[in-house]
Parts: sequence; C-alpha cells; structure tokens
Amino acid sequence: MGKYTEQFKLKAIAAYLDGSHGFRKVARHFGIDFSLLRRWVASHQADSSIGRRPHGRRYSEEFKHRVLKYMHEHRLSLRQTAAHFDLGQSSQIGIWQRRYYSGSPAAPTAAKPRKPTHVPKKIKPVEPTDIDDAQKPREQLLAELEYLRMENAVLKGAQSYARGEGANTDEKVLIVCKLKRRFPLPDLLRMVRLARSTFYYQLKSQQKPDKHAELKEQIQRVYHEHKKLYGYRRVALVIRNNGTLVNKKVVERLMAELDLRSVVRPKKYRSYRGVVGKVAMNLLERNFVAQRPNQKWVTDVTEFKVAEQKLYLSPVMDLYNAEIVAYEMASRPCYSLVGNMLDKALERLGETPKLVMHSDQGWHYQQPQYRQKLYQRGVKQSMSRKGNCLDNAAMESFFGTLKSEFFHLKRFESVEELKAGLDEYIHYYNHDRIKLRLNGLSPVDYRAQAAS
Repeated sequence: MGKYTEQFKLKAIAAYLDGSHGFRKVARHFGIDFSLLRRWVASHQADSSIGRRPHGRRYSEEFKHRVLKYMHEHRLSLRQTAAHFDLGQSSQIGIWQRRYYSGSPAAPTAAKPRKPTHVPKKIKPVEPTDIDDAQKPREQLLAELEYLRMENAVLKGAQSYARGEGANTDEKVLIVCKLKRRFPLPDLLRMVRLARSTFYYQLKSQQKPDKHAELKEQIQRVYHEHKKLYGYRRVALVIRNNGTLVNKKVVERLMAELDLRSVVRPKKYRSYRGVVGKVAMNLLERNFVAQRPNQKWVTDVTEFKVAEQKLYLSPVMDLYNAEIVAYEMASRPCYSLVGNMLDKALERLGETPKLVMHSDQGWHYQQPQYRQKLYQRGVKQSMSRKGNCLDNAAMESFFGTLKSEFFHLKRFESVEELKAGLDEYIHYYNHDRIKLRLNGLSPVDYRAQAAS
C-alpha cells in the first residue's frame, strides 16, 4: 500500500461512494485490484486512517483472541475485520484463525528484523611473479600473500608431501575440504591438481556408509583375541570358520587400512618401489667369480632394528676376495646412504677401470645421479632380475654371515653401540677372518699375496 498516495486512495474511494459503479469497474478505471479498493472503502467507512499503521507492529495474544471473537460474533469477513481493527493485511487474521483452531499459540505477525552481518570479501590468490615487489600495487601484493598462505596450508595438511611423495586422491580431497572455507575452491583444486568433477565424486563416495564396517570389527576382534600373532591368512580362516564367507585378499586389504600386522616375522625393508628410473641388464648372470681385483663389485642395503630404532647398512663387496671395499650407515634409507657409499668405493679405482657394479633393482640404484657417477668413471651397471635375490647371492651371503656371527649373538642397547660394533666386525671380516676358498687367508691378506 505504500506506493499509493493518500490523495489517490481518497479519490478512488470517492469514485466508488458516488454509487454509479461497482468495485470492479472503479478499480479497472484506476488500474488497481478490486479487492484492494474494497479494503480501502471498508477502512474509510470504519473511520480509520489509511496507510498510517506503524510498520513492524506486534500484537499480544489477548488482542488476537479479541479480534477473532469479534469476527465470529458479528459474522464478519477477514477484510471487514481487518478494516475494523486497522490491521491492513486481512491475511494476518486468517493465520491467527488457523493457529487458534490447531491449538498452537498465535505467533507474532512481524519478526524482529535481523541485522545484516558483514561478510569480508575473500581475496583471490594470485601466483607470485618475478617483478620487484616495490613496483606491484597493494592489491597484487595481498593476492600473492594469500597464494603463499594457501600453499603453506596445503603443504601442512599433506603428510605425504613431507615424506617426498605425492598425495593420493583421498588426501587431496581431505585437504580441500579442510581449507575451502578459507580459500576459493577453484584455486585450491588447481593447486592440488584435482579436477572439480573428481573432487565432488570422491566427496560423495566418502559420505557413503562403509560396507565393510562389520567385517572390520570382526578382523579387529580376531586380531586382538590372538594377541596380534595372526596374519591376514589366519584371520580370514578364523572368520570363515565362524560362518562368514570372505576372501583372504579382502582381509589383507582391510588389515592394511587398519594398520594391523602380525608381530611374528615383521616385514623387512625392501628397496624396490617399481621402475622410478632406468633398469640395467643383468651382466653378472650369477657368475660370482672374479679373476682380478676391481673386476666385479656387488652391493645391497640391509636393515637392523635396535631399541625401537632402525639402522641401514650399505656395503659394496669385491667378488675377487669377498672384501668389503666401502660401506655407509644411516638411520634412514635415503639416497645419501648409497651415494656416499659409492663415492667412498670409487676413490679406490684407477683412471680406466674395467669394472661391473651389480645390485638389485632398488630405487637408489635407478636414480640418474647414481648412474651418472658410474658412467663418468667408466663402470658398467648390472642389476638382478625383479624379485630374484639369487642373482645377488654373494651379497646376501655376506649379510647372513654378518647377522649370524655378530648381530644375533649380542645385545645392543643403542644404535650408536651397534654402529661401533659394525665398524669393528667389518674390520675383523676384512683383515682377520679367514675363508676356506681363499686358502685360509683373510680377504686383505689374499689380495696382498696376489699383488706380490
């Protein structure tokens, strides 16, 4: 009603009260709805002021009941009752009437207006450029700062990035879900290299109920009942004996997800991670006999565990006299373990060695820097076949001798004590321990006798 002036309303009412035309014809003449004109006339006849009802007026329950009672006693319509009590909208009385007969109290007609909350506008992140910061406008500097904040938040959220690996799709979805309230979703998806459709598909898949929830409970119960001694095969067999048909491969996968492993014969370290570089041919072909020093070398990595800590040993052996040419120890099996060992070993070579360096297909030996060092010194690289430890049996035999004669016979309280013991044993192995195939000489004495 606020868009019609008081003068216009009075003019329309006067035209109707003349008595020559009805509501519809007068309303058509003034371009308004006939029900609106009828309301104006009823309000005018009730001697009420038109259009001056205060906005947002609240009515008590007593007043609402009085309005309804008056309407029923005098048998008035909603419009007539609204005009009599100056309520403006007749639909209000209909609402009160429905709530009254439904048994619920009549709610106030006008809710208290809510204050608009101020939502700060998000800054769109922009990747930093090489331009001098002094020449950039303030908006660009803020956008680049927001990009760096987003990048830092993503790196903190991904544990796989800290390990030097790429995050899988599930981790990416989890990171985006955590940060999408702080940063724009398209920029987050672009940073983690995840398609928008993939994000929503994975999000929907993760919200589905776990179909293996009951089976996981059985696996955990069986695993702990047998004091963590059973692997996935035995766990699957127990579950099948209890009447649940399940495949052992499903149990294996679910136990890996739950991080449940048998404490008997724990899984040993394996350096094979697939083809991450270039795999060389098997030039050694299990011929572990060398006619001269520095003709055939073999190498590998083995693992020790002491006081809940691990130690990795990377030696290189000369097949001529089974001498340990060089070795390196580290607490983590990173590339520097093998790289430092190789640097120590290559210092003993001449200018133009005719040497074959044999190893397994571990990821260390496939790295470009490892292969480049061998190429620069003229050393040919050889690798065992995949999953065949017999191709490097000479090195495996040394590890067996080392652990049976040294590691399993002593008790070590710390990794430092183990390191010192390994240094002592390798020196003993090279200089004092005799070998039958070397005519009762130690590796160093056999090499010195051959050179004399």
